[in-house]
Amino acid sequence: MSSALSVVLITKNAARQIATCLESCRFADEIVVVDSGSSDDTVTIAKSYNAKVIHQDWLGFGPQKQLAVQQARHDWVLCLDADEWLSPGLASEIKALPDNPQASAYRFPRSNKFMGRFLRHGEGYPDLSLRLFDRRRARWSDHAVHEYVIADGPVENLKGDLMHESGEDIALYLTKQNRYTDLQAQALFARGKRVGWPKLVFSPLLRFFKFYLLRQGFRDGVPGLVHISIGCFNSYIKYAKLIELHRLESKQ
Repeated sequence: MSSALSVVLITKNAARQIATCLESCRFADEIVVVDSGSSDDTVTIAKSYNAKVIHQDWLGFGPQKQLAVQQARHDWVLCLDADEWLSPGLASEIKALPDNPQASAYRFPRSNKFMGRFLRHGEGYPDLSLRLFDRRRARWSDHAVHEYVIADGPVENLKGDLMHESGEDIALYLTKQNRYTDLQAQALFARGKRVGWPKLVFSPLLRFFKFYLLRQGFRDGVPGLVHISIGCFNSYIKYAKLIELHRLESKQ
């Protein structure tokens, strides 16, 4: 884009993926990496791309990303995770954006690789992600998990894909989901949210119907089925953990 652009990442032990990410956005005017204590070569690789590297102990996803945005030199920022990279089409679209665009932010589809396959349907795609924005008119929410960008002006769509390959096996993926559902349940508990058995039963069923049938997740084969099954289980276990938190509180 004509306006100066900073690419911003938060990292921890991302040496295996970060080079692909940074290679895809070499055109940016600046790269900022906020690392929360990597013990591998993440920092060394980032510096080889002339990145500005800052250490920050973990604050939660939203606060950590917003802090990273604040470290950038330019107002237009592109926020990526180390296991993501720009497809050539998306990179070309970003480079072609006009100077001082009317939009305050841009979102684009994210293509997620799961069990060796880039998902193109269901819950895995298009997974629209708002990652490119003017920090004077947009910012990250302060959520510890499932953070999102809050834009104060118009948001436009780009067509190119943001590619995502975590490289996790199912066991590691489930470990991460367990941590996410902990954080989600705790956030709901802090807001005083209560649920009963209908939410436990029907939330996963509705999720399966929406993403596997209506949005044709079945077209992604076995990976699509496993992906939505884990998503439905997450929905169930999140509310089960919330019920457990209220039960423990009542015993105090």
